[in-house]
Amino acid sequence: MIEIENIELTFLSLDDYQELKEAMIESYTSMPNAYWREHHIKSLINRFPEGQVVIKVNNQIAGCALSIIVDYVKFDDSHTYKEITGNYTFNTHSPHGDVLYGIDIFIKPEFRGLRLGRRLYDYRKELCERLNLKGVAFGGRIPNYHKYSDKLSPKEYIDKVRRKEIDDPVLNFQVSNDFHPSKILKNYLDGDEASNEYAVLLEWDNIYYEKQSKKASITKKLVRLGLIQWQMRPYKNLDELLQQAEFFVDAVSGYRSDFALFPEFFNAPLMADNNHLSEPEAIRELAKHTTSVVQRFSELAISYNINIISGSMPEIQNDRLFNVGYLCKRDGTVERYEKLHVTPDEVKVWGMEKGRQLKVFDTDCGKIGILICYDVEFPELSRLLADEGMDILFVPFLTDTQNGYSRVRYCAQARAIENECYVAIAGCVGNLPKVHNMDIQYAQSMVFTPCDFAFPANGIKAEATPNNEMILIVDLDIDLLRELNQFGSVRNLKDRRKDIYELKKL
Repeated sequence: MIEIENIELTFLSLDDYQELKEAMIESYTSMPNAYWREHHIKSLINRFPEGQVVIKVNNQIAGCALSIIVDYVKFDDSHTYKEITGNYTFNTHSPHGDVLYGIDIFIKPEFRGLRLGRRLYDYRKELCERLNLKGVAFGGRIPNYHKYSDKLSPKEYIDKVRRKEIDDPVLNFQVSNDFHPSKILKNYLDGDEASNEYAVLLEWDNIYYEKQSKKASITKKLVRLGLIQWQMRPYKNLDELLQQAEFFVDAVSGYRSDFALFPEFFNAPLMADNNHLSEPEAIRELAKHTTSVVQRFSELAISYNINIISGSMPEIQNDRLFNVGYLCKRDGTVERYEKLHVTPDEVKVWGMEKGRQLKVFDTDCGKIGILICYDVEFPELSRLLADEGMDILFVPFLTDTQNGYSRVRYCAQARAIENECYVAIAGCVGNLPKVHNMDIQYAQSMVFTPCDFAFPANGIKAEATPNNEMILIVDLDIDLLRELNQFGSVRNLKDRRKDIYELKKL
């Protein structure tokens, strides 16, 4: 056992060459003369010093990793080692490329088993993230393949390694470091007889990669939500209700929120003036205000620099009554969403009809979905939205009793776990004694997260006080979702059995 005094990861220097050469010779015993000449190392250091590192134990070279940056689109997926290195000149290195390509990596035999190779791979990943590259790629040798080449094709060999039927310490190590095999490379490295000159193209995707934009705007990764737990109270007219709405928009925008979420049917108090009418007639009168509300919300979104989710309102189209809402963006655009599943009560009392539109909305804070109340109790809808890249699901709701609220609340939390996304719910509180079919309301607005180490253990990011008018300000880190998708304890999106079932939008 080596007695370790210190371990250091440092940039490779030309002064290290002689020791590096000896280390390579010891490491590649199956490939005589498989070491880089001094002019090769000099060229790599001159072109890309950050990509060349060594790990030293007790000031002695224990391992090394050499890399270049390539413009990957210029190379076929079936490239050879000579092609990717420019016939060992490394003139394929491009500071403006998009992929970090691993040229070489090794650990001296005497230092194996200390997991030093993981440190070199971790450095490559961190370098890739820091330089905002798409990912890391390299051709991985399969030095044990020659033992099975008379019985197995390279593909069969790799499949058996993945199923743990064959032990390949090199490939197993690379896969355990989050590199995924994407292609078998034939005639990759001249003279690699142990691998029969085959290699496996291994890739690691940088989940933080951001494509360079020519626009001044950027997509935010830290997003602040402002949830409005709305008190039902009498209003003299539409202007007074909109005055109260502006008060809340002003409040959440004062905290620099990116979204303001209103509840379902927050404008229902205006039906008090039509309480002498039947319920179907009263809600159709309420629908006459919808255009004015949307127009005012759009103005507020621009003037307060915030994206407003209008909760929901009744709307009549072609003499048919729907439950709809609008996303009023701060850039002035307005998009519509519909309630797809109406409750039995909405059908019986109001004659409400089912919507048909389900879509993901692109915003300056990424992709979002919006489901109105009852819709969140149907898991297929949010799964379809997740398949389209949704990061945040907003659920405006209205429930009269605690058991009705619990259905929305627990289904919303399940959606966060299933779809590896954030879910924000906002509802109304209070009572409206002068509005038929709107007697009392129960709500506790909340924001849910997946349940993994980077998130709260109970999956609750924040929660409002039940049945009190208030706002809830919550910060969300979108990058945590990317990390969860790749490295989570469980991977609900990736592990779906698409081989035995499918879900599609008509």
